Amino acid sequence: MSSLSTFLAAFVFASALTSTAQVSAQPPIWASKPDVAAFEKTVKDHIAGAQVSIAKVTAVKGSRNIENTLAPFDDAVRQLNAASYLAGLMQQVHPDAPFRDKATDMVREASAAQTALALNHEVYEALTGLDVSRANDATQYYVKRQLLEFRLAGVDKDEATRTKLKKLNDQLTEEQSAFDRNISDDQKKVEVADVKELDGLPQDYLDHHKPGADGKIYITTNYPDYIPAMTFAKSPELRTRLYIAFNTRAYPKNRDVLQSMMKTRYEIATLLGYSSWADYNAADKMIRSGEKIGDFIQKVDAASHPIAQREFAMLLAEKQKTEPGANNIIDFENGYLSEIVRRSQFNFDSQTVRPYFPYARVEKGILDTASTLFHVTFRQEQGAIAWDPSVETWDVLDRGKMIGRFYLDMHPRPGKFSHAEMAPVLDGIAGKQLPEATLVCNFAAPTADDPGLMDYDDVVTFFHEFGHLMHHILGGQQQWAGITGISMESDFGEAPSQMLEEWMHSPQVLASFARHYKTNEPIPAELVERMNRASAFGRGIWVARQNSFTALSYDIYKQKPEDVDLDAVTLGDEKKYTPYTPLEGTHMYTAFGHLAGYSSAYYTYLWDKVIAEDFFGQFDQQNLLAGPAPMRYRKTVLEPGGSVSANKLVKDFLGREQNMNALQKWIGQEFESVASGGGSQHAAH
Repeated sequence: MSSLSTFLAAFVFASALTSTAQVSAQPPIWASKPDVAAFEKTVKDHIAGAQVSIAKVTAVKGSRNIENTLAPFDDAVRQLNAASYLAGLMQQVHPDAPFRDKATDMVREASAAQTALALNHEVYEALTGLDVSRANDATQYYVKRQLLEFRLAGVDKDEATRTKLKKLNDQLTEEQSAFDRNISDDQKKVEVADVKELDGLPQDYLDHHKPGADGKIYITTNYPDYIPAMTFAKSPELRTRLYIAFNTRAYPKNRDVLQSMMKTRYEIATLLGYSSWADYNAADKMIRSGEKIGDFIQKVDAASHPIAQREFAMLLAEKQKTEPGANNIIDFENGYLSEIVRRSQFNFDSQTVRPYFPYARVEKGILDTASTLFHVTFRQEQGAIAWDPSVETWDVLDRGKMIGRFYLDMHPRPGKFSHAEMAPVLDGIAGKQLPEATLVCNFAAPTADDPGLMDYDDVVTFFHEFGHLMHHILGGQQQWAGITGISMESDFGEAPSQMLEEWMHSPQVLASFARHYKTNEPIPAELVERMNRASAFGRGIWVARQNSFTALSYDIYKQKPEDVDLDAVTLGDEKKYTPYTPLEGTHMYTAFGHLAGYSSAYYTYLWDKVIAEDFFGQFDQQNLLAGPAPMRYRKTVLEPGGSVSANKLVKDFLGREQNMNALQKWIGQEFESVASGGGSQHAAH
């Protein structure tokens, strides 16, 4: 059998399973390495399969029931999601540019098919006429929510309006793809004018940045290059150049793309009777309306502002040690000054923990922690083929039974998505299809002579993304593709992953995997204590910064596009919500990918941080892995997937609605010892 036919047979088998026995043998998504033609055919076959199922829905002549209407409709959802997931993932991670180009075409095609289904009046009428009064609660909720989504797509509008909406949604897909590709394709680099500019950076970083054939050293805007340089490099000139390069990626291309995207979204919203995209986009979320986003921004500002000002005063005092007359801090100075404050006021140098975080140990530690917390086991599939040799394939088992699979694509490559994310691969459907997902990250790759030491923040990011992964898999055991995995209101999607970040602060958890890469000594408890104190510093400013991004995403989408000056709004929101002075000449919105994906809903990160901290308070703070909370959390919050409203999930776990109390406590944790009269190395400040 040819590699093409082998791949297709394996992929179709993986994607169209019909029994529990077959699910247990579900092969990996990349069962053989396909060429572009095989990949394209796979995506097209899924789209064609969806059309067959849609035809079954519309062909029903007699009375409608779950078997002849909802089941084929949901199969169409499953097929289109499989097409969209695969195309989107390959657009972001495939090593070959021509393959990524074809994937961009396939993203467009799959999205067009999803839009067409969302605007299919016959299918809408079929679901409207479906009696589910005797069905289980999850099925009733699914149909009710799906009908809302249909109406938000405009399916109940006249044919001319539906035609226009389809055209606009296809256009929006193209704009979103272009926005993302422009960022990933525009990796910039700055030349190190003098090797002294690298003073302050760790030795392993210096070892990776030797002069090239031209005798010059370059630092790229990729995260493993960028973040350490912005945090540790003593040279303000280097940090300035690098910051400008990072925040002018995809400029001016993406300025034009974003303006076009804003117009497209505004037209969609107004066609559907909403005053703005922000209002329309909130209608199926937990928050419900654009106005409430504005209210939330003000509540977060009130909660974070006092602490952010105290932190800013500490940073400014540090800056004045070398610049006595300084009265402001430019935004690019934050990482560097924060690191100095952590050293001088908290006796913590973040480089001291890096030797305890070699990549391989961190990966194992996170898997072991998740295994204990969620009561599952992980098994690596040795020799499994993937789109890149560095990708690992893992099975998830629950009491010996395979319940899902994930792929770890963890290190940077040219043209690869440059941030960190969990990308779904297949929806989980009970008895039919196992959930699969990929972690896409950009941590330094370990080599024979380099263990790939990770920064503290990198490890937190790994925990965060793994939280998404477990949510997709544990929630991916539902009856229907439309309500499985992370399919509840999208402004809940970050809460479980943000909560898992807190496990990074547990001395018990860290002691289980953080060992010095040379001596194998466990990380000292005293160092963890100092690390936690130091990591609490800056939370007020972090929340303020996130709030400025939230305001940016809301402000550009809450009004008519022609009234928006992107540079003015970006600078204005930074000045309003953070204590920093923006660096002129940057255009960060062109490299802020969330303005395409999340659009006006970037508030999700802070909204979910509120929920995450509230959730975290329900666990045993002395032993986060013990007691009834972990399994109660898995059963109550993760396993339901999207079968109930996220507002209900929150209330079921907390016994009430979320509030700001836990977040306020988290923000101010660094000053708790001062308020209670305890000693602190920074009490005087």
